[in-house]
Amino acid sequence: MARFRYRMQNILELKEKLEEQEKNNFASRRAALTEEEEKLDAVLAKRNAIVEEGKALRLTTIDVVKIRENQRAKEYAEEAVKQQRVKVRIAEKNLDAARARMQTAVQERKIHEKMREKAFDRFIEEQNAEEVKEIDQLTSYVYGTKEDDED
Repeated sequence: MARFRYRMQNILELKEKLEEQEKNNFASRRAALTEEEEKLDAVLAKRNAIVEEGKALRLTTIDVVKIRENQRAKEYAEEAVKQQRVKVRIAEKNLDAARARMQTAVQERKIHEKMREKAFDRFIEEQNAEEVKEIDQLTSYVYGTKEDDED
């Protein structure tokens, strides 16, 4: 029996490798987003601590220097929160872009796998047709030689 050879097997393998690369890229982008979200949580916690410290300073004896320092720290923390939120949004956009590239790679691989399956199905049909043809020839030969022997 003949062996099945898909003539675009190298393209299919390339598509599989590209898909794997895109999956790895997506995973690294997801890790980067998680890291940025964790940093945002830390910055928010720090800001909340500064706000609470400011409230406590206002409730105790009034120390203008400490209150001003607290106010500056609060402003700095607010700016850090804004910057971190921007970084999170950028990481989300990068993740979305990586997801889109990964989905495209998966679709392309699936298309080539379908093409391979169809080529294999055609190969099987051709092999079956050849087998039927050989059986018919064998039957004709056997029947023909029996008639010759009887004559």
